Amino acid sequence: MSDFDFTPNEFPFKNRNVLMEDYTPNTLVGRDDELTEYHSVLQPAINGEQPNNIFLYGKTGVGKTAATRFLLDRLEQNSVEYNVDIKTAVVNCDGFDTSYRVAVHLVNKFCPPEEQISDTGYSRSQVYDALWNVLDSCGGIFILVLDEVDHLQDESILYQLSRARENRNIESARISVIGISNDLTFRDHLSPKTRSSLCERSISFSTYDANELQEVLRQRETAAFTDGALEDDVIPLCAAYGAQESGDARKALDLLLQAGDLARKEDAEIVTEDHVRRGRDELEEEEVAVGIVSLNQHEQLVLYALTTFEANEETPIRTRSLYERYTTLAEMAAMSPNSSRWMRAQCDTLEMLGLTESNHRNEGLAGGSYREHVLAQDLDLVVQALDGTIMQTGIHDSIEKHI
Repeated sequence: MSDFDFTPNEFPFKNRNVLMEDYTPNTLVGRDDELTEYHSVLQPAINGEQPNNIFLYGKTGVGKTAATRFLLDRLEQNSVEYNVDIKTAVVNCDGFDTSYRVAVHLVNKFCPPEEQISDTGYSRSQVYDALWNVLDSCGGIFILVLDEVDHLQDESILYQLSRARENRNIESARISVIGISNDLTFRDHLSPKTRSSLCERSISFSTYDANELQEVLRQRETAAFTDGALEDDVIPLCAAYGAQESGDARKALDLLLQAGDLARKEDAEIVTEDHVRRGRDELEEEEVAVGIVSLNQHEQLVLYALTTFEANEETPIRTRSLYERYTTLAEMAAMSPNSSRWMRAQCDTLEMLGLTESNHRNEGLAGGSYREHVLAQDLDLVVQALDGTIMQTGIHDSIEKHI
């Protein structure tokens, strides 16, 4: 048998998929108050009545999407039982970030395959007309979920859906919109006419505390892991780390999954606290790398410039010197450098992302006022994540030994 043959290896998982993001448990723990309120707003649908529009707010990983899937699954099951015509659709606006693309997606969701339309070649009004025709031909109640709604570049779809009957675009169908957002101020940025037309109910999801996260993890443990696979302190430690990360259940679950994967990789007899700690380090490194890759080219050049000073042990470095190095690197990459004012703003962005740290210094009349910057992440990790930018720009002497 080859070392690279694939053979089943059950330990420590009974069903690893239970820890994945798309899994919806039969019951949700730690969200009783939110579920009760959410359920009451959706209740009219089972009577054949149009529910109010709903907006869910709260930080990432606090159960907004999971609660929506949980309740809509049950609503669809009950609608069959009570013979009520209810249809649902969930659109993630991170992937469909314009009203046009959302409308096209909804048309294709509810129309027959032979009548589906492409996402180019139509005016917005033509796409909306197609949407109204599809919804009205189906009839019944439509509950349309716009997840990560704050990613929409325009608010037209919110206005159009909420005014469809009033504007006599549809007659037999009724539409309820559910918006899900991590931005607590999202509604404040909408135009007055859109806010007025939505007339929505708002439900705020609080962050999980460590005890609630333990409930979430214990619920998944039984289904995900073989009996006795976890050391006693594994789940409390994962929950504690999750609570530190703004009560993010997704991060706590990812950490438990990572710890299990490490134990499996090492043929360990049990998942231990050490697996959790090392798994956390690996996840943090992955998160840093993803954050760097998501920066635009000029932001990466600013980070590259700071990295060259860090490699030469010349940090903290003043903004003026950092800007000069950024300008040099931009010219090496055949790019026109942005202004120093722009770069100062980007330094704030990099600090907010946890990639750098900045301090304000004031030395009075003699030295003046200025900011200094240092790298906040492991140098080798940053160099590795900046690989594409470094290759395009050229390898600075200071980081040659880190390539």
